[in-house]
Amino acid sequence: MTVFEAYITNLGKYAEGQLVGETLKFPATTEEVQSLLKNIGVDGVRYEEFFITAFDGDVMGLYDYLTEYENLDELNHLAHLISELDSDEIETLEAVLNKGDHTSSVADIINLVHNLDCYDLHPGVTDDETLGRIYVEDMELLDVPDNVLPYFDFEAYGRDMRINEGGHFAPTGYLTRSGDFKEVYHGIEDIPAEHRIFAYPKLNIREQMAAYKEVIDRSSLEGERLHPRKEHDDR
Repeated sequence: MTVFEAYITNLGKYAEGQLVGETLKFPATTEEVQSLLKNIGVDGVRYEEFFITAFDGDVMGLYDYLTEYENLDELNHLAHLISELDSDEIETLEAVLNKGDHTSSVADIINLVHNLDCYDLHPGVTDDETLGRIYVEDMELLDVPDNVLPYFDFEAYGRDMRINEGGHFAPTGYLTRSGDFKEVYHGIEDIPAEHRIFAYPKLNIREQMAAYKEVIDRSSLEGERLHPRKEHDDR
Protein backbone atom coordinates (compact mmCIF):
# COMPACT_ATOMS: atom_id res chain seq x y z
CA MET A 1 0.00 0.00 0.00
CA THR A 2 1.06 3.59 -0.59
CA VAL A 3 1.23 5.51 2.69
CA PHE A 4 2.20 8.85 1.17
CA GLU A 5 3.94 10.27 -1.87
CA ALA A 6 6.43 13.05 -2.53
CA TYR A 7 7.22 15.07 -5.63
CA ILE A 8 11.01 14.88 -6.06
CA THR A 9 12.57 17.80 -7.95
CA ASN A 10 16.04 18.26 -9.49
CA LEU A 11 17.56 21.11 -7.45
CA GLY A 12 20.19 22.04 -10.05
CA LYS A 13 17.65 22.24 -12.86
CA TYR A 14 15.37 24.28 -10.62
CA ALA A 15 18.18 26.77 -10.01
CA GLU A 16 18.55 27.02 -13.79
CA GLY A 17 14.87 27.87 -14.15
CA GLN A 18 13.50 24.41 -15.01
CA LEU A 19 11.04 22.42 -12.92
CA VAL A 20 12.00 18.79 -13.50
CA GLY A 21 10.55 16.22 -11.13
CA GLU A 22 8.47 13.09 -10.58
CA THR A 23 6.32 11.55 -7.84
CA LEU A 24 7.77 8.87 -5.59
CA LYS A 25 5.36 6.67 -3.66
CA PHE A 26 6.32 5.43 -0.18
CA PRO A 27 7.18 2.80 0.85
CA ALA A 28 9.54 2.65 -2.12
CA THR A 29 12.37 0.45 -3.36
CA THR A 30 15.94 1.31 -4.31
CA GLU A 31 15.16 0.48 -7.93
CA GLU A 32 12.23 2.92 -7.94
CA VAL A 33 14.42 5.67 -6.48
CA GLN A 34 17.18 5.06 -9.04
CA SER A 35 14.69 5.08 -11.91
CA LEU A 36 13.11 8.32 -10.71
CA LEU A 37 16.44 10.07 -10.18
CA LYS A 38 17.64 9.03 -13.62
CA ASN A 39 14.42 10.33 -15.18
CA ILE A 40 14.83 13.76 -13.57
CA GLY A 41 18.55 13.97 -14.32
CA VAL A 42 19.93 13.45 -10.81
CA ASP A 43 22.61 10.88 -11.64
CA GLY A 44 25.33 11.82 -9.16
CA VAL A 45 27.45 13.31 -11.96
CA ARG A 46 25.52 15.96 -13.87
CA TYR A 47 23.34 16.79 -10.88
CA GLU A 48 23.57 15.45 -7.34
CA GLU A 49 20.97 17.34 -5.32
CA PHE A 50 17.19 17.26 -5.18
CA PHE A 51 14.41 18.57 -2.99
CA ILE A 52 10.77 17.72 -2.33
CA THR A 53 8.25 20.12 -3.81
CA ALA A 54 5.10 18.61 -2.27
CA PHE A 55 3.72 15.74 -0.18
CA ASP A 56 0.38 13.99 -0.43
CA GLY A 57 -1.38 11.10 1.30
CA ASP A 58 -4.16 10.02 3.64
CA VAL A 59 -2.56 10.49 7.08
CA MET A 60 -4.19 13.71 8.23
CA GLY A 61 -1.73 16.34 9.44
CA LEU A 62 1.47 14.44 8.66
CA TYR A 63 2.56 16.72 5.82
CA ASP A 64 2.43 19.82 8.00
CA TYR A 65 5.67 18.59 9.57
CA LEU A 66 7.62 17.32 6.55
CA THR A 67 10.09 19.64 4.83
CA GLU A 68 11.59 19.92 1.37
CA TYR A 69 14.98 18.41 2.26
CA GLU A 70 13.91 15.26 4.13
CA ASN A 71 16.07 12.15 3.98
CA LEU A 72 14.52 9.55 1.66
CA ASP A 73 15.64 6.65 3.84
CA GLU A 74 13.98 8.19 6.91
CA LEU A 75 10.80 8.86 4.96
CA ASN A 76 10.76 5.28 3.73
CA HIS A 77 11.31 3.92 7.25
CA LEU A 78 8.45 6.08 8.52
CA ALA A 79 6.19 4.87 5.69
CA HIS A 80 6.93 1.23 6.55
CA LEU A 81 6.11 1.84 10.22
CA ILE A 82 2.83 3.59 9.39
CA SER A 83 1.86 0.83 6.97
CA GLU A 84 1.90 -1.62 9.90
CA LEU A 85 -0.62 0.39 11.97
CA ASP A 86 -4.29 -0.56 12.22
CA SER A 87 -7.10 1.96 11.73
CA ASP A 88 -7.38 2.80 15.45
CA GLU A 89 -3.64 3.47 15.67
CA ILE A 90 -3.82 5.68 12.57
CA GLU A 91 -6.56 7.73 14.25
CA THR A 92 -4.44 8.08 17.38
CA LEU A 93 -1.43 9.12 15.29
CA GLU A 94 -3.54 11.76 13.53
CA ALA A 95 -4.78 13.08 16.88
CA VAL A 96 -1.24 13.39 18.28
CA LEU A 97 -0.08 15.09 15.08
CA ASN A 98 -2.99 17.51 15.47
CA LYS A 99 -1.87 18.24 19.04
CA GLY A 100 1.70 18.75 17.82
CA ASP A 101 3.50 16.37 20.19
CA HIS A 102 6.86 15.00 18.96
CA THR A 103 6.64 16.57 15.51
CA SER A 104 9.83 18.64 15.20
CA SER A 105 11.43 16.21 12.72
CA VAL A 106 10.89 12.93 10.89
CA ALA A 107 12.94 11.27 13.64
CA ASP A 108 10.46 12.63 16.21
CA ILE A 109 7.51 11.27 14.22
CA ILE A 110 9.21 7.88 13.87
CA ASN A 111 9.54 7.76 17.66
CA LEU A 112 5.92 8.86 17.97
CA VAL A 113 4.77 5.90 15.88
CA HIS A 114 6.73 3.64 18.22
CA ASN A 115 4.97 5.21 21.25
CA LEU A 116 1.32 5.40 20.25
CA ASP A 117 0.45 3.17 23.21
CA CYS A 118 1.37 6.15 25.42
CA TYR A 119 -1.84 7.88 24.29
CA ASP A 120 -5.55 7.20 24.72
CA LEU A 121 -8.03 8.43 22.13
CA HIS A 122 -11.75 8.69 22.87
CA PRO A 123 -13.37 8.80 19.40
CA GLY A 124 -16.24 11.20 18.86
CA VAL A 125 -15.55 13.29 21.97
CA THR A 126 -14.89 16.75 20.60
CA ASP A 127 -16.20 19.26 23.17
CA ASP A 128 -16.06 19.95 26.90
CA GLU A 129 -19.73 19.25 27.58
CA THR A 130 -19.59 15.77 26.05
CA LEU A 131 -16.38 15.08 27.97
CA GLY A 132 -17.98 16.23 31.22
CA ARG A 133 -21.02 13.99 30.69
CA ILE A 134 -18.82 10.97 30.02
CA TYR A 135 -16.81 11.54 33.20
CA VAL A 136 -19.91 12.13 35.36
CA GLU A 137 -22.61 9.90 33.85
CA ASP A 138 -20.62 7.06 32.33
CA MET A 139 -17.41 6.85 34.35
CA GLU A 140 -18.94 8.31 37.56
CA LEU A 141 -15.75 10.14 38.48
CA LEU A 142 -17.88 12.69 40.33
CA ASP A 143 -20.89 11.79 42.48
CA VAL A 144 -23.66 14.16 41.42
CA PRO A 145 -27.11 13.58 43.02
CA ASP A 146 -29.87 12.73 40.54
CA ASN A 147 -31.87 15.82 41.46
CA VAL A 148 -28.83 18.01 40.69
CA LEU A 149 -27.91 16.44 37.33
CA PRO A 150 -30.39 18.54 35.29
CA TYR A 151 -28.68 21.71 36.57
CA PHE A 152 -25.07 20.48 36.58
CA ASP A 153 -22.57 22.41 34.42
CA PHE A 154 -21.06 19.52 32.45
CA GLU A 155 -19.19 21.88 30.15
CA ALA A 156 -17.33 23.60 32.98
CA TYR A 157 -16.49 20.27 34.59
CA GLY A 158 -15.28 18.83 31.28
CA ARG A 159 -13.15 21.92 30.67
CA ASP A 160 -11.52 21.65 34.09
CA MET A 161 -10.81 17.95 33.58
CA ARG A 162 -9.29 18.60 30.15
CA ILE A 163 -7.01 21.33 31.51
CA ASN A 164 -5.96 19.29 34.55
CA GLU A 165 -5.06 16.18 32.55
CA GLY A 166 -3.55 18.02 29.58
CA GLY A 167 -6.13 16.65 27.18
CA HIS A 168 -6.64 17.76 23.59
CA PHE A 169 -9.63 17.80 21.26
CA ALA A 170 -8.61 16.55 17.81
CA PRO A 171 -10.88 16.05 14.79
CA THR A 172 -10.93 12.32 15.56
CA GLY A 173 -11.71 12.63 19.28
CA TYR A 174 -10.33 13.46 22.72
CA LEU A 175 -6.66 12.66 23.30
CA THR A 176 -4.85 12.11 26.60
CA ARG A 177 -1.35 10.99 27.53
CA SER A 178 -1.29 7.73 29.50
CA GLY A 179 2.28 6.45 29.52
CA ASP A 180 5.98 7.26 29.42
CA PHE A 181 7.46 8.14 26.02
CA LYS A 182 10.58 6.14 25.11
CA GLU A 183 13.07 7.15 22.43
CA VAL A 184 13.54 4.13 20.21
CA TYR A 185 14.92 5.77 17.08
CA HIS A 186 18.12 7.83 17.38
CA GLY A 187 19.10 8.49 13.77
CA ILE A 188 19.58 7.04 10.30
CA GLU A 189 21.96 4.42 11.71
CA ASP A 190 18.86 2.78 13.27
CA ILE A 191 17.11 2.32 9.92
CA PRO A 192 16.93 -1.36 8.94
CA ALA A 193 18.85 -2.24 5.77
CA GLU A 194 15.66 -3.30 4.02
CA HIS A 195 14.20 0.18 4.50
CA ARG A 196 17.23 2.01 3.05
CA ILE A 197 16.48 2.99 -0.52
CA PHE A 198 18.65 5.94 -1.59
CA ALA A 199 21.10 5.29 -4.41
CA TYR A 200 22.09 7.19 -7.51
CA PRO A 201 21.30 5.52 -10.84
CA LYS A 202 23.79 3.02 -12.21
CA LEU A 203 25.23 4.44 -15.43
CA ASN A 204 26.83 2.35 -18.14
CA ILE A 205 30.17 3.42 -19.65
CA ARG A 206 28.57 5.41 -22.45
CA GLU A 207 26.25 7.21 -20.05
CA GLN A 208 29.14 7.98 -17.69
CA MET A 209 31.25 9.44 -20.51
CA ALA A 210 28.33 11.58 -21.71
CA ALA A 211 27.67 12.77 -18.18
CA TYR A 212 31.28 13.76 -17.49
CA LYS A 213 31.55 15.48 -20.87
CA GLU A 214 28.44 17.52 -20.07
CA VAL A 215 29.88 18.53 -16.71
CA ILE A 216 33.20 19.56 -18.30
CA ASP A 217 31.44 21.52 -21.04
CA ARG A 218 29.21 23.23 -18.49
CA SER A 219 32.22 24.15 -16.35
CA SER A 220 34.03 25.55 -19.38
CA LEU A 221 31.05 27.69 -20.34
CA GLU A 222 30.70 28.91 -16.77
CA GLY A 223 34.41 29.76 -16.64
CA GLU A 224 34.16 31.62 -19.93
CA ARG A 225 31.18 33.56 -18.64
CA LEU A 226 32.97 34.57 -15.45
CA HIS A 227 36.34 35.22 -17.08
CA PRO A 228 35.86 36.14 -20.75
CA ARG A 229 38.95 36.05 -22.92
CA LYS A 230 40.39 39.40 -23.83
CA GLU A 231 40.65 40.07 -27.51
CA HIS A 232 43.95 41.56 -28.66
CA ASP A 233 44.28 43.90 -31.64
CA ASP A 234 47.48 42.86 -33.43
CA ARG A 235 47.23 45.69 -35.85
